[in-house]
Amino acid sequence: MTDLPPLRRLLKARPDHCDGAVILDYDARLVRRKRLVTAEGRGFLVDLAEVTNLDGWWGFELEDGTTLEIVPADEALIEVTGDLPRLAWHIGNRHTPCQIEENRLLIRHDHVIEAMLAQLGARLRPVSGPFTPEGGAYGHGRTMGHDHGHDHAHSHSHEAHAH
Repeated sequence: MTDLPPLRRLLKARPDHCDGAVILDYDARLVRRKRLVTAEGRGFLVDLAEVTNLDGWWGFELEDGTTLEIVPADEALIEVTGDLPRLAWHIGNRHTPCQIEENRLLIRHDHVIEAMLAQLGARLRPVSGPFTPEGGAYGHGRTMGHDHGHDHAHSHSHEAHAH
């Protein structure tokens, strides 16, 4: 099979016709310039003006009019249940991407976060599925996690404060 032509534009909504799909995990859905491959094995070039979170887009329109849907890939995740508001606060306080659902939270495997959540009484269970966490609160589209082993240069604390 030959490669497809490059990207013409990102699509916000499903067009009348869909020619295929691109299955991408959470990390791969953050792109600027990259060769992507369809589920059928055909490659194409995405070259965007800036790093873009594809979670807010339906898919791609290529230069020849081909349309491709963006599909979140199944990933190994950790299901978190228990006192969800409290657990979500602690996850967010560590800048960890989190998918929030009515009866559970989903995070990617992180032994430090998992140990903290277990200590807080969370029930943790490995699961598999698409990972589509909440976007950033300031419209940036992604919560950027950071290493738990360094000293922070910014002004917030990762400790819970009693008031």
